[in-house]
Order: sequence, then structure tokens, then C-alpha cells
Amino acid sequence: MMILVLALGTLAGCGTETSQSGETKKIVKYNIGADPKTLDPALNAGVQSSGVLANCYEGLMRLDENDKAIPGMAEKVEISDDQLTYTFHLRDANWSDGQKVTAQDFEYAWKRALDPKTAAEYAYQLYYIKNGNEFNANKAKIDDVAVKAVDEKTLEVTLIAPTPYFLELTAFPTYFPVRKDIVEKNPEAWPITPENVPFNGPFKMTKWQRGDVIEIVKNDTYYDKDRVKLDGVEYTMITEDTTAFQAFQSGEIDGSDGVSEAQIPQLREKNDPTFTIHPNIAVYYYSLNVTKEPTNDPKVRKALSLAIDRNLITTVVVKAGQKPAKTYVPEGITGPDGKDFTQNAKDYGIKEKANVEEAKKLLAEAGYPNGEGFPETTVYYNTNENHKAIAEAVQEMWKKNLNINVKLQNQEWKVFQETRTQGNFQIARDGWTGDYLDAMTFLDMFISTSGNNHSQWKNPEFDKLITDIKKTEDLEKRDKMLHQAEDMLMDESIVIPIYYYTNPELLKENIKGVKVSPLGQVFFDNAYIEE
Repeated sequence: MMILVLALGTLAGCGTETSQSGETKKIVKYNIGADPKTLDPALNAGVQSSGVLANCYEGLMRLDENDKAIPGMAEKVEISDDQLTYTFHLRDANWSDGQKVTAQDFEYAWKRALDPKTAAEYAYQLYYIKNGNEFNANKAKIDDVAVKAVDEKTLEVTLIAPTPYFLELTAFPTYFPVRKDIVEKNPEAWPITPENVPFNGPFKMTKWQRGDVIEIVKNDTYYDKDRVKLDGVEYTMITEDTTAFQAFQSGEIDGSDGVSEAQIPQLREKNDPTFTIHPNIAVYYYSLNVTKEPTNDPKVRKALSLAIDRNLITTVVVKAGQKPAKTYVPEGITGPDGKDFTQNAKDYGIKEKANVEEAKKLLAEAGYPNGEGFPETTVYYNTNENHKAIAEAVQEMWKKNLNINVKLQNQEWKVFQETRTQGNFQIARDGWTGDYLDAMTFLDMFISTSGNNHSQWKNPEFDKLITDIKKTEDLEKRDKMLHQAEDMLMDESIVIPIYYYTNPELLKENIKGVKVSPLGQVFFDNAYIEE
């Protein structure tokens, strides 16, 4: 009997779940690590929560297996000869409460994200739209924003310049539709009560128990519901990767997008079929607050960067195939010449191993010879054993190489996000995963009005350059300008790039069709459980 109970318990954690009525449900239990700060598409800025939203909402476009745009809510799109005006024709589609998905839902959602009252960190992602930037900066009216519902099934959008990746952008959460009646009925509470919210994607959210679980179930009103094979997904929020690994091994969860670094060498050595290292167009870095001492000094910032042994971190601490980062824009983005963007980057003086001599020289020039008199400084990171291990390694390197002592402070994810956004730190762990396959996704986040500009850096020359890049049609000229923008960031040492991410994942062998995008999201709309 005990053996039978254990066997049934294991099966229950391997993609199936038996209800009280005896019906077997095809449920995947997947760990996303931390409780989302928000599940409001306009306000979300987290990668894992972006994946949850991408399974429950659908934009005008969705992404195929190569992260290229294919029809979503829009079954057809017309683009003007000058590539500035897009006319989207919506298909017949319903929200999960039965109401029609309309062009007005998109117009409302996009203008809401741009509204300065919404304070969306990602508002700049809509600056491609004519007067989007101006409205967000209180320099234009909402009616000036060039997105208009011509009728219930036609949306017309005018851009400030040709944007080759605009269709891909419409598959991003900031561009997802939301219903005006739902949002305005309860502006503060609607995102945290998913049982009362309609969704238009493959799944609908039915439960969000903070810090514990998010439940999504198949959306039977979705226009392509026959493609969806799972009955649902249960997202768990086990913060520590070691604990998540143990839960995976015991069958309590079916997958996790975070893997304990301590387990990776063993998993790789035995070619464990449940373990995969996916490519990830992302960079792990530290944000340096330019408004607070001592990181308001460029020489201090550069010294801190040069004193880090990135090779040691990637080979001894993280061990999942990450590469030391010598640039901010990571590998994986191809320029117009067919080369990786990083190949044409300037040498910023960052080596795989620490450049101790130059770091000490810069710190002395900043007024802290041999670390003497260096102010009390704290490195903040969100609670996670891997972030802790990296912070401890960096702390030791700065002590050994610069003779300075820094404190470490961990915070729960939602609190930490607020700390970074408000600039209440000197040094903070950071990371960025591309939102689309272009270097711009790593650069325009540092414009003065961006909510993701955690370093609090404001440079009018940089702002103008980014605006000019977005209006430049000559691809070779544009590529050179993108490199100029990265030069400005790196020459000022606004950030300390540490390594280029990979995405290690655990997933039971009998769960197929799960798409792990190099842009960070995990899609379950084509997933199924092999009997």
C-alpha cells in the first residue's frame, strides 16, 4: 500500500493531476522562482512574469519558434509604402468572459501604458509610435498618440520611423490588450484578482496566491483552442534553486527555469535528459547609481569593474556555460554585416581576469589610495543562492584587489525591484534579457525617461542619439550609431557587465513541446504530455 501511495504521488507531480471526481487533468507544475511584482501587462518588467502573461494574453502578433512575428489577434496587417503606417485587421476572437476582442482594447492598453499617470517602466517601448514619447513626457495629449481604432476590428498605427522589428514588438506584454471596463472598475486591485479578469490567450489565470502559486487553465474561448493540449500550468515560486532541484527530484514539480549551480556539473557530466542549457540573449550585470557616493565617480565605477575576475565567476561560481562579459550588449544579435554585434564592439578594457593594477590606479586617482577612506557601500541583490554566491565572490575580489569592504544586502524580489526602480542603492544586481532581436533592446532602456534606467543616468546627448537611431533607415549607419550608444554607456561605466547568461532548465522527459525562448519566456501553448 505504501509503495502504491508513493507511486501515485510521484505520478501526480509528473504532468497529471486527479480531481475529486476522478477526472485526470494534464497539469504541468513549473517553478518560476519568485513571486511577480505585478501581472499587469503595462507595469510588468520581470522575465518570469512576462512568461506567465505571454501564456494568458495574446498581442496583435505572436512569435514562432524562431521568435519571428506570425498572426495573433490580427489575422492580417497592411504596411504603407513608407513603412510608417500599420493597419491591423483583427480576427474574430473572444475574451475568456465571452466578450469580443476589439481594436479599442489595444488602443486603450497602449495609451494607458504611455500615460504618465500609469508610471509604466516600459513606456519607452511604445515611443516608436508617433507622439508616444511626447505624451509620456506631458508634451502632447492622449488623442495625439497615433494609434486609433478605426472600427472594432481595425487598428491603425503610425510610427515615427520605419522599425523592422515593430511586428515582433506587438507580441511583447506591454503591447497586450486589456479591457477598459475591467481596469477602471478597480484600478488598483484588478491585476491581483485574476479570477475576475478576462484573458484572450491560450490560457486564463484562475488563481494567484502570493508567494505560493499561480494557476492557469486552458482558455476554451481562445480562437485556436484545439492547438492547446494541456489542461493547465501551476507556477510555483520556490526561490532557492537547491530547494527547487529537490522538489523536482522528488516529483513535486515537473520543471524549473532555475537550476542550482551546485548540481549543474553533475547533470552535465551524466548527460541528464531532464537538464538542458538553452541559449539566452541576456547579460548579468551590476547597476551603479551615478547619483550616490562613491559610485557617482566614473573612476570608482571603472575601478570596481576592472577589479572583477569574470573568468572565475563563470568557471567556479555559476558553471552553466556562461561567458565573461566584456560588453553590455550580449552575444546573439546579428548586425547588418552578418557578424555578431559584439564582434564590432570597441575594446572597453575589460578582460576575463581582473586588471588589478589599472583598477588600483583609478581608485587612487578617485581619492582612495589602497582603498583608504572608501565610503560605506552596499551591494543589493534579490534573494537567490546564485545571486548571493556571485555577490560574495565580488565582495572578496574587491577586498583582495582594492582593499575595500562592501556590505551585502538581499531583498525579496518585489521589494528589490522597487529599490532599483527608485534608485535607493549604490550598487545593485541587475540583468537584462532582450525583448526582441536587436541591440536597441539593450540600449534604449538607458534614456532619461526610462523606468528601467536603474543607474539614474541622464544624458541628453545619449537621449538624442537613441532618438536619431530610431529614425535612421540606413542599416549600416544605424549599426554604427548603436555602437556609439554602447560606447557612451561603457565609457561612463554606468554598468558592470559580468557575464552573458545561459538558461539552464529542468523538465521531465515526458513533457514535450515546451518552447524556451532565448528572449527568456517559456511557452506552454504547444506543450503536451507524452503517455
